[in-house]
Amino acid sequence: MGDFWVFGYGSLMWRPGFAHTETHRARLHGYRRALCVHSHIHRGTAERPGLVLGLDRGGSCIGMAFRVPDALRDEVTTYLRERELVTNVYHERLLPVRLENGPMVEALTYVVDRGHPQYAGRLDAEHAALAVNGAVGVSGPNEEYVLNTVAHLDALGIRDQWLENVARRIR
Repeated sequence: MGDFWVFGYGSLMWRPGFAHTETHRARLHGYRRALCVHSHIHRGTAERPGLVLGLDRGGSCIGMAFRVPDALRDEVTTYLRERELVTNVYHERLLPVRLENGPMVEALTYVVDRGHPQYAGRLDAEHAALAVNGAVGVSGPNEEYVLNTVAHLDALGIRDQWLENVARRIR
């Protein structure tokens, strides 16, 4: 089958957790990075849900693409499913991404399931910040998640004005 690619748009960008042989900035068209998933475990609780990132329809998203050797296909796919599909709020998809200064490749990607009860819909920055403020889950405060994401995006030279606006409102 050959090597395969994984597209990361949130914590996968700086903490992939799997072996890979190449990393490139990449753009996915037709989806945007958004705080559109109610978190009942990692960044909130059922009583006080937080928000985590998902890929939602519309626009485009700059993230990172990781090339994974074919020999690790089963191991990496199993790892990603355990990490991303805990509550089945994402759909696993193979989608075309454009590598920066390079070709289009098909990448394993996780997009939000708009029909899932955890789908928060399209929120403006003010409402997203209100949902994030004060939410805490097993992985820590929701504010920390958003601010950490913005800091890592900045370090990678990736601008996300909407997410930066949310971060300004929670600081």
